[in-house]
Amino acid sequence: MARRRFLLLLKPFDAYPSLHRNGLSSRVTNPKVLKHLDNRRLVHKEAINFCQNVLRNKFVDCIPVSRHDLQPIRDVDLVITIGGDGTLLQGSHFLDDKIPVLGVNSDPTQAREVNEDFDATRSTGYLCAATVDNFEQILDDILENRSKPSEVSRMLIRLNSQQLPTYALNDILIAHPCPATVSRFSFRIKKDDQPCSPLINCRSSGLRVSTAAGSTAAMLSAGGFAMPILSKELQYIVREPIAPGASHGFMHGVMKHNELMEIAWHCKEGIIYVDGSHVVYPVQHGDTVLLSSQTPTLKVFLPSRLLS
Repeated sequence: MARRRFLLLLKPFDAYPSLHRNGLSSRVTNPKVLKHLDNRRLVHKEAINFCQNVLRNKFVDCIPVSRHDLQPIRDVDLVITIGGDGTLLQGSHFLDDKIPVLGVNSDPTQAREVNEDFDATRSTGYLCAATVDNFEQILDDILENRSKPSEVSRMLIRLNSQQLPTYALNDILIAHPCPATVSRFSFRIKKDDQPCSPLINCRSSGLRVSTAAGSTAAMLSAGGFAMPILSKELQYIVREPIAPGASHGFMHGVMKHNELMEIAWHCKEGIIYVDGSHVVYPVQHGDTVLLSSQTPTLKVFLPSRLLS
C-alpha cells in the first residue's frame, strides 16, 4: 500500500505581531498584552511541531508549505491547515473538489484569558475540526476511514462573463475602495436567464454575499442569519442602504442553488473582496458581476457541532 502524502499548510509566524518590530514593546505598556502576544506565537509554533510529530509517527509523508507560498494543490491525499479559519480559507482557493481539507486551530482562545482587561481572543477556528487536544484521534479516524469529509458549498464569481480563478468559501464584498464613499450599483436575481426579482438600484456601503459557511461571519454581524452549514443557498445583504424606499424588502435575502445574482456596477471604481481582504479584483463603471453557488464544492472535515 502506497504511503499517504499530506500537505501541511501553515499560518506564517509573521501573522503575529512581533514585540521587537517597529518598537512594539516600547509602545505597549501593559505587560499582560506583551505576554499574550508572545504566547500566541509560541502556542502556534508548538502546535505545528506537535502535528508534525504525530504525522511522523503515523508514517505519513508530509509536505510543509507556508500559506505565503501557495500554488495550486495537487497530488496529495489530504491538506491539513494549521492556523485558523483564515489559513483554511486561503487554502481553499487552491483546491478543487477532490482533495479534502482538515483544519487545525493552532491558537484557540483560552478560557482563563477571557476576562482580561484587553482583547484576549485568539483564533476562532469555526471551520476547524481539530486542535492539538483531539488532532491524533481525528487523524486516526481519517486514516482508518471512520470519518468522511462534508461537501461545503462555494461561490462562483464571473466578471464581465469571465469566471474568476477564485471560488469564495465564505463571502464576497463588492464596494468602493474607500469605505466612506457611496457605492452605486443595481442587482436582480435570475433563474434560467429570466428575472425572478425586480431590478434593485442601490446607494449604500456595498453588497455582501455569503455562502452557508460564511453566514456566521461578517454576514451575521451585519444583521444576517446563520444558515445550515451544508446549505447550497447564498445569502445577500445591502450594507447601510441610503433611503431604500419601496425596495426595502429586497435589501436582504436568499438565492436558491438554481438562481444567480446579476450585479451592475455604477461607480468609477470598485473592488470585489473574496473571503476577506487578501484576494481582490477591481471593477469599474459598467462592469457586470454574476454570482452563483453552482460550482465545485470543497471537501472539509467539519467539527461535529456544525453537523448536529
